[in-house]
Amino acid sequence: MAKASDNIKVYRNEGGPVISTVNRRVIQQDGLTFKDIDGTGEVNAVNDWRLPAADRAAAYVKELTVREKIAQLFISDWRMAKYAPSGPAAAMAPKEKVTDESGILDEGEFRGKTIFGEQYLPGTSTLLKEWFNRHVILRANATPTDLADWMNQADAVCEECEHFIPVAAASNSRNENGELVFGMNDAGGVFATYPGTLGIAAAVKGYRIDIVDKFAETIRREWNACGLRKGYMYMADTVTDPRWQRTYGTFGEDPALISEIMEHIIPRIQGSDHGVTADGVAVTTKHFPGGGARENGFDPHYAAGQWNVYATEGSLEKYHLPPFQVAVKAGTSSIMPYYSKPAAAKSKPQHDLEGNVIDLEPYGFAYNRYFIDTMLRGQMGFQGYINSDTGIVHNMCWGVDMLDIPERIGFAVTNAGVDVISGLFDNEAGMEAYNRGKNGYYETHKVPDGFTADQLVLTDEALDRAVTRTLTELFELGMFENPYRDPAEAEALVATPSDWDAAAEAHRRSVVLLKNDGTLPLTAEKTAGRKVYAEAFNKNPEQAAAATAALREMLGDLTLTDTPADADFALLMVTPSSGEYFNATPGYLELDICEDKTVCNVDAEGKPTAETHKETTLAGAGRLADIAAAVHGNGGKVISNINVTLAWEVGNVERISDALTVGFDTYPSATLDVIFGRFAPTGKLPITLPRGDEVLAVNADGVCISPNDVPGFDKDQYMPDSLKDENGKAYAYRDAAGNYYEYGFGLNY
Repeated sequence: MAKASDNIKVYRNEGGPVISTVNRRVIQQDGLTFKDIDGTGEVNAVNDWRLPAADRAAAYVKELTVREKIAQLFISDWRMAKYAPSGPAAAMAPKEKVTDESGILDEGEFRGKTIFGEQYLPGTSTLLKEWFNRHVILRANATPTDLADWMNQADAVCEECEHFIPVAAASNSRNENGELVFGMNDAGGVFATYPGTLGIAAAVKGYRIDIVDKFAETIRREWNACGLRKGYMYMADTVTDPRWQRTYGTFGEDPALISEIMEHIIPRIQGSDHGVTADGVAVTTKHFPGGGARENGFDPHYAAGQWNVYATEGSLEKYHLPPFQVAVKAGTSSIMPYYSKPAAAKSKPQHDLEGNVIDLEPYGFAYNRYFIDTMLRGQMGFQGYINSDTGIVHNMCWGVDMLDIPERIGFAVTNAGVDVISGLFDNEAGMEAYNRGKNGYYETHKVPDGFTADQLVLTDEALDRAVTRTLTELFELGMFENPYRDPAEAEALVATPSDWDAAAEAHRRSVVLLKNDGTLPLTAEKTAGRKVYAEAFNKNPEQAAAATAALREMLGDLTLTDTPADADFALLMVTPSSGEYFNATPGYLELDICEDKTVCNVDAEGKPTAETHKETTLAGAGRLADIAAAVHGNGGKVISNINVTLAWEVGNVERISDALTVGFDTYPSATLDVIFGRFAPTGKLPITLPRGDEVLAVNADGVCISPNDVPGFDKDQYMPDSLKDENGKAYAYRDAAGNYYEYGFGLNY
């Protein structure tokens, strides 16, 4: 096939939608143009854009085959020919690249293996035409031109099928700065780039909500221009356990602030306050009912973190559910439940929205009918579709590991109400789940204890319900009528200077000034004739060296010295890192900024043991004090900045600093603007920074001294009096000036 982007035909309906096609027939009737979506050649309920999207979807479901419908249940990673596969699957990719005629679609075959599971993967055309899958996750950090070209090419292949359904490509967020991590934020730096979401929260808390408005509107325009119409974003989770690895992808610890952000961000990305529009991008809000209630930071990507623990009575409804209620009211198109399952034995009573005590059944939330059907749909009024987190029927099948894969699919879709299962293209297992409801499978096979056969098979009713919901979204987005985008227009729109200027301002407003003895702002008068020592620190020494070189380049107008003892000012940029997203650490996730610190191991039940290991969150952490001593010995001042991706214990940096700022994947240039007085600081902390190990201590029973399900600003009411100071505070870090580094704190010049 020739390049689809060069062969798009466009038809315009007065007062109606634009019709674009490469291969699909159009129908002219009554002076209007319709696309022949279902191949009938008639202006019927499926093809008539004048009808409501839900009616068209319901009509189309009746025409699709069972195999075509089952293919719509699954979403998995996919690749672009110009970009190597990312993450663990990269090593499995064939050495020889096989592409379609255009060179855009990857037509190679290989067996892909990730933490989510392993499967044979065909070429793109086979996936779309023979398997009939339409939901894919794009992780490649592609240019706007390449994204538009890929989407166009894939949709052109889909137009060759008897039944046309466009490709619904989803992506994790692409408009924030930060380390690119497979499965979390796979792409960045191409679209207008804001600070991390914690930084956006810091900027909003200290300034105005219109930062979020501009952010969201930029996302909608940029993504739509590239044909990328579905975002796995944003997190409505409230951070309550500071050791949760996903902290940096949240908007912090205050459910009120998170709710306000949800209220603004969802309608502006989707295009309206009542759902998606033809120029909008569908939002998948995650991770219901809130992933922040971790047990001492254990993550549900691995077995130790499979439980959500609600140790405090009423914490679920007070801290975790409210942002999701707002997201539903704002019309979010989709909601993603978390992997984990509630731990009844370790939890106090929790209540639903009608005041009923919740039966905390030990099923992962994507399998948990009470949470999805009773609470989310029945009580919250959610009308969109449920998109599971990735890997729930394979490696992260918490609570249903006794079921086989077809049974997990049936239980998720039929019983719990999941509409899209993320992980692998499990078409054959889905067909098996469907056939078991027709062929008397459970007449000869034992039904697993605690379940009924009706719960474990994929019924026609459940299948049609799920596919109708996802097709409705595609009709509402206008993707059946007008899926194609102009690559040149996409490239130009993403380069819009005002969008990048707004992002740059957000970076500067995300900087929080925590400590200042008068050293800042470091004006030209203060630095005139003075020497500056500058160094960047990182957990990775190579990255630290590169960051140091870049920092010194940015300070080119100053007189730099390589010797701290000669410096009048030291500028230390500290970027700690802890743990790995997909793997458990030997002990609890370390929050101290440290090197080779001896800490305890944990056992399989998450309890501390007598064995120990060493943890490093910052290479060369011990040198910070040495540098500071040398500078102070020269009568100089130390200015430090910490990049906050987790709620770090900052004492080892604060104590040696005369001035301290923090950013949240904030551009170093923006931090320097604040340090040198080119921009007055306005940011406020979106999370509380803990005092030290004593407020995170876990006893022999695995219970943390500060409750895992309560945000930092409220933890003091549960802390022992022995840890409280004269102000009744225990949890937040207190600096030498007497300031508490708690939610909402931040100094100004």
